[in-house]
Amino acid sequence: MTQITLIINGKPVSAAIEPRTHLADFLREWRDLTGTHLGCEHGVCGACTILVDGIPVRSCITYAVSCDGAEVVTIEGLDDDEITRELREAFKREHALQCGYCTPGMLVSAYDLVVRSRNADEHDIRVAMSGNLCRCTGYVGIIRAIRSVITARRDRDIAAIVGGVRRSVGPAGSGHASIQAREVSVRRAVHAPLTERAAAAEPKPPMDRDWTPQVAFDQKFVVNYPRQQVWEMFGRVRDVAACLPGTSLIGEPTPEHVEGQIQVKIGPITAEFRGQAEIERDESSYSGKISGAGSAIRSNSATRGMISYHLVPGPDGQSTEVVVTIGYTLTGMLAQFGRPSIVQDVAARMTAAFANNLEARLGGEPVARPSSGADGVINAGSLLFSVVSERFRQLFSKIFHWRN
Repeated sequence: MTQITLIINGKPVSAAIEPRTHLADFLREWRDLTGTHLGCEHGVCGACTILVDGIPVRSCITYAVSCDGAEVVTIEGLDDDEITRELREAFKREHALQCGYCTPGMLVSAYDLVVRSRNADEHDIRVAMSGNLCRCTGYVGIIRAIRSVITARRDRDIAAIVGGVRRSVGPAGSGHASIQAREVSVRRAVHAPLTERAAAAEPKPPMDRDWTPQVAFDQKFVVNYPRQQVWEMFGRVRDVAACLPGTSLIGEPTPEHVEGQIQVKIGPITAEFRGQAEIERDESSYSGKISGAGSAIRSNSATRGMISYHLVPGPDGQSTEVVVTIGYTLTGMLAQFGRPSIVQDVAARMTAAFANNLEARLGGEPVARPSSGADGVINAGSLLFSVVSERFRQLFSKIFHWRN
């Protein structure tokens, strides 16, 4: 027998069990949580789907001992959750259930999708829900129900948590639950909203003020507005973030601290970095510094960055030159895309996009994000393509010039 301790629906539970006991059997037979249904028992049908550390998991093929210390939420634990309540109403309204056997797993997977999805694209919903099988409905009502909830929440300005609470690569429950998440879970009641718990449990990378970047380079651009006006704009964190392609804030920023996330697409790879930054400003010299750290939710990569800027008035007093120094360190899977020459070229294009957005914002015009996709994600793949194309153009130009 093996002793385990879990947080199940907000309550700590300890038990001595056989190592071969599946999590679904433990929940049903030991805890009487029979809302978790067993169908295929091969991890195919999705009826047994629950949340382990906020991530949907097939409990019929997950050993309970592998989840020691993790937070487990079953369909019973979602009774009073706001998102699940909206999903239940939508499922009834759209006739998205018949026999109901698959419904608990459907609702758990749908909950996770509503938390993460920026928009209600039908194709994306079908792909995301393809691991939950139903033999009754034909799926049409299910897709309509989930889509309606996502649309309604985004229309109410409830932002998606990109990536959900995925913090590292590896099987859910296999030792990835942070101590902080466990402590938060013990303190909270079972009916606390899961989105709130997910945000509280998200680990924050430690800030190191003595950190030295591996690579640093300079950029500069001119904004056709007076220095004082640009300086005041730089002090409004939300306005500045709105000018950065692919960027969104988490919570309410302060003049000294901000938390946020940025999503970058490189070909088929989508990297979602989440982190925090400290902001320093010196009005006497019209200069500032932003130091941040973050981690990619899915690719097990991490980054540290530093941006220092200095505002120089133009000769006519009606324009401002922004001199920027950028430093960074990138580790993990995505470091292969972090070669200084490539990053510097991509940064130059992003800086140009930021400058254009900044001018639009200062002029009260809508911000356009030319380096972002329709969903606001930075498409670094297209940026890299333009970088490589430009280098080939320069190379061929040199070759033909030499021949002539």
